[in-house]
Amino acid sequence: EPVRFIIAIVLFVVAFVGIGLGIAERTVFAEADSVTESVDLDSTAPVTVVDGAALNAFDGRQTLAILGGVEAGPDPAPSASGSPAASESPAPAASGEVPTESEAIAAVYGASSDVLGWVGDASYTFVTWDAEEMALVTEEITGSESTVPSPIGSDLWYGEFEGSRELGLTVNVPRDVSLLMVSDGTLPAPQEFSITWPLDVSSALATPLILGGFAALLLGLLVLIWALVHMRRQRGPRRKTPKGPKMPRVPKPSRYRPVKASTIIGRAKGRRAVRRIALLPAAITTALVLSACSIGDGLSISQPTEAATASSTAEPEEELPPVAVTARQAERIIDRVAATVAEADAAANADLAATRLAGPALALRQANYAARANNSEIAALPAIPTGSVDLVLPQQTDIWPRQVFAIVSNPEDETVPPLAMVLSQTSAREPYRATHLITLEPQATLPEVPPASLGTAFLGADTPFLPVQPATVVQSYAELLLLGEAGAPNFGLFQAEGDSLRAQIGFEKKEERRAAIPSTAAIDFTNSVGDAGIITMSTLDAGALVVGYLTETETVTPTQSGATVNASGTVAALAGVDSSERGITATYGVQLLFYVPSLENPDDPVVLLGYTQGLIAASEVP
Repeated sequence: EPVRFIIAIVLFVVAFVGIGLGIAERTVFAEADSVTESVDLDSTAPVTVVDGAALNAFDGRQTLAILGGVEAGPDPAPSASGSPAASESPAPAASGEVPTESEAIAAVYGASSDVLGWVGDASYTFVTWDAEEMALVTEEITGSESTVPSPIGSDLWYGEFEGSRELGLTVNVPRDVSLLMVSDGTLPAPQEFSITWPLDVSSALATPLILGGFAALLLGLLVLIWALVHMRRQRGPRRKTPKGPKMPRVPKPSRYRPVKASTIIGRAKGRRAVRRIALLPAAITTALVLSACSIGDGLSISQPTEAATASSTAEPEEELPPVAVTARQAERIIDRVAATVAEADAAANADLAATRLAGPALALRQANYAARANNSEIAALPAIPTGSVDLVLPQQTDIWPRQVFAIVSNPEDETVPPLAMVLSQTSAREPYRATHLITLEPQATLPEVPPASLGTAFLGADTPFLPVQPATVVQSYAELLLLGEAGAPNFGLFQAEGDSLRAQIGFEKKEERRAAIPSTAAIDFTNSVGDAGIITMSTLDAGALVVGYLTETETVTPTQSGATVNASGTVAALAGVDSSERGITATYGVQLLFYVPSLENPDDPVVLLGYTQGLIAASEVP
């Protein structure tokens, strides 16, 4: 009996010791759960850039604590009692004093190439990581600019933060992303900041100790219950109950058959072998359970597979250029463009529109605003659809200028056709502006394009990788509209089905207009490729999306003395006259989107996927 209680006590001791050590491994004996690196600068540069290598010096999310300063000013005059006089705000700097720091703090992060592109020629402090010294190191780089604008609101960033005196932020960025800090752009950037990373302090022994402790506790409880039950049975009545006399047994006749000793020994060995075999699975199971508990959170070693070995010896793939924007960036940029254009349309403010529009898209808006200023009955142009960004195709580049192609729609209103947009950024500090806003044809089917994460190459207008050069496509379509099948040499290059622009301003429509003009006047049509550059984007089938721009001019002049030419609507509002004896000229801008097939399918036609056509200028013939 005592042995059973001793075993139970030993198991309880083992349980409490194991559980206690396991908990201590995670509390008392645990190492610090984070590491912090601090930087204290003495720099006059207006910008501080923390490189992605510094942000990823340790694994895990990066928590930054940035401290801004207070503008230096003269010491406050002592009060009558000798203590400094209280002031609600710092006094202005005295003559000859240089402010050291500003309370304002702005921090942004984005692709490292974009961060350095935004810094440009400005002086800045570069913070990176020294792997040998295991410390942050700084380098002051002197530039030709001593001030920078506020980075807040730029289209380049993945995220931005603002604060006063103190700013805390937590990010989780890869090595190709850097962080930029400024104060007010004129005073030095914040001089004190720290970066904190979490550390994995989990102990490999904690889990096995705790599990083993609970297992010992359970076994101890079972042994204790066993001992108590056995003790209770031993304390029962010791006197045996008398039994009645047994009746004599009548022996049965049996036949004696001698058994060989070898047979008896064999049976005994068989029983022992069976017992050993029966005990073997239990031993294996126990060993596996104990080995699983001992591994816990530790490491396991496995031989490399054939696929892993092949991948490790394979040559590295050629790295693609970075994309101009990510899909989330593009969505944010498009929302900003749409909101600004909607505000400009409501106020007919051309200057506001110019902050987010350029090229053909801006020219069309400016003409509409000018016409509306002269005639309030003229309607505004259709707004940019919002609600869904259906496609984002950024340019593969890390330099400027850069472009992005996108398609947006309004899923809540099926009457609003999808709109193709071309966004362009001329320099790092400039916002993206929409240069083309092209309404897609109702039956247009776009080719497959690479995902936004890969982007695509933007080719030149004379690229040899297509069966027909993009410059030739735009020029040939201009001839098709002006001369028709009989006069356009490349009339058969284009697919006629689904091309509704021909019905509006094509050769046949021009002939109808010419026939409708009275005999006292004459109408003349001309067109040309616009000054906006031709944009060519590769598709997955080795074809291309081509964006072009045409300008079409129609001039109506009187052919008899005393005859006049009348104008109405938008043409009259822009020309500033309702009738003229000299004639009136109207110019229309035509934004075009084509699909050009690949070299593998040279016989396939070029397809017009969409267009936007509108009046951009009108005047009296000089």
